[in-house]
Amino acid sequence: MAPTVIDKGAIGHGCSYGNAGWVVPAHAMPLPAPGALRQAAKWMLRRDSPLYIKPRLNLDMASWLLEFLCYANERKFRRNTSPLVGLARRSLELIEAFVSDHASGALDFRQDGLTYVCKTEAALKHSLHELDIVRDLGYEGSVLSAEELLAHDPVIREPVAGGVFFPGQGQIEPLRFVEALAAEAKTLGAEFLPHTEVFDFEATGSRIDAALTTKGHIEADQFVLAAGSWTRDIARKMHVKAPIEAGKGYALIYANPERMPRAPLLLVERRVALTPRDGSIRCAGTMELAGMSEKITPDRVQAIARAMEEYTHLSCSAEPVEVWRGLRPCTPDGLPMIGRTEKYRNLLLATGHAMLGLTSSTGTGEMVAELLAEEKPKLDVTPFSPERFGWELTARPGARIRISRSRCI
Repeated sequence: MAPTVIDKGAIGHGCSYGNAGWVVPAHAMPLPAPGALRQAAKWMLRRDSPLYIKPRLNLDMASWLLEFLCYANERKFRRNTSPLVGLARRSLELIEAFVSDHASGALDFRQDGLTYVCKTEAALKHSLHELDIVRDLGYEGSVLSAEELLAHDPVIREPVAGGVFFPGQGQIEPLRFVEALAAEAKTLGAEFLPHTEVFDFEATGSRIDAALTTKGHIEADQFVLAAGSWTRDIARKMHVKAPIEAGKGYALIYANPERMPRAPLLLVERRVALTPRDGSIRCAGTMELAGMSEKITPDRVQAIARAMEEYTHLSCSAEPVEVWRGLRPCTPDGLPMIGRTEKYRNLLLATGHAMLGLTSSTGTGEMVAELLAEEKPKLDVTPFSPERFGWELTARPGARIRISRSRCI
C-alpha cells in the first residue's frame, strides 16, 4: 500500500521552512546540558535571553522540567550526544547521496564547515568541551585563537576570545529540500494531503484502524505520528505518553548583504546561527518555552538582530525582509522519539527533534522505513525508544498530585 502523508499546513512550511538549514553532526548535542536550568533561571527576567522558560501553572510543563533536570548533567549529556551524532552522521550521508542524484545547485547544498565564534573565555572553554566530546565520536575541529578566527572569516567583528572550526559540516535550503523529497516520494506512489488536520483516531484493541481528519477517515495498516510540537495532544487522545514541549524559535532573513560569512557561524554566547545563502543571510536562534503560543516577541527578534551586529561586520540597520517563528518539538532528554509504542503495535513515533530536525532528518526517515518493513535498523534504536520516560505528574479530581519515576536513569 502506498503511503499517505497528512500535513496540517502546506508541505514543508512548518519548521522545515524557517530553520537554519544546517546538517551538522559535530553540533548534534542534546538540549539538557549541564547547568542548563541554572542558566535559564538567571535569564528568567530577560525577555531577550537565548533561553526563556515562561512561568506557568501546568502539570505537563512541570513533569517535563523534572525530567529535563534529571538529564542535565555531564554523564547523561555525553551519553545522549553519542546517538544524536550517529543519527546526524547517517543523515548527512543520505543527504549527500540524494543531492548527488539531483541538482545540488537548486538545493544550495554546501559543506563549507561550521565556525563557533566566542567573545568570552567562558564561551571558548565551553566550546572546547564540546569539541572534546565530538572528537571521541569521530569529528575533529580546529581551535582558533582570536587572531586566527578573525583571519579565518573577516566578517567576524572584534573583540573575540577565539573559536572552533569544524570542516565538512553541511547546509541546505530546507524548504527546497523537503519539496524535492516530496516530489521524489510522489513519483514512488506517495499521496499527500496538505491542509488536513488529524483530530482523533479509531482503534480496536492494540491496533489503530483509522485517523479521523478534517478531510475524512484515513485507514491504514501502519501509522507514523510525526506531528512535531502537536504530538503530545494527538498522542494523548490514544492514551500514549509523549512528553514534548514546544520550543519557539525565530529566524530573520536579510537580503543582499554587503558581506557574507565564508561558512555558517554559531554565535556561542547568544545561541544564534548565521547561515549564508544565495543572495541573503538567515539568522536563527532563541529557545522560548511558552506553550503552544506562536505570538512573536519583539524583544527576541531584536536580540537576534543585535547579536548579528555585535559579532559580525554585518549591519542590521536595514529591516529583515522576513521574520519567521516556529515551534520546535523538545523532549526532556534531548533525544527524539523514534520507534513503536507498547500500546499500539501498528503505531510508530518520529518526533521530538528540537533544534536538530534537519540535521537528523533523513536518518530518522530511514530508521522509520526499516522499522515499518520489520528490518534490522542500521542504527541502534534503543536510545530513541518512545517508552523511555519516567517522570510523571498526574492529578485526578479530588486527589493530590502524584509524582512517579521509573526510567530516568
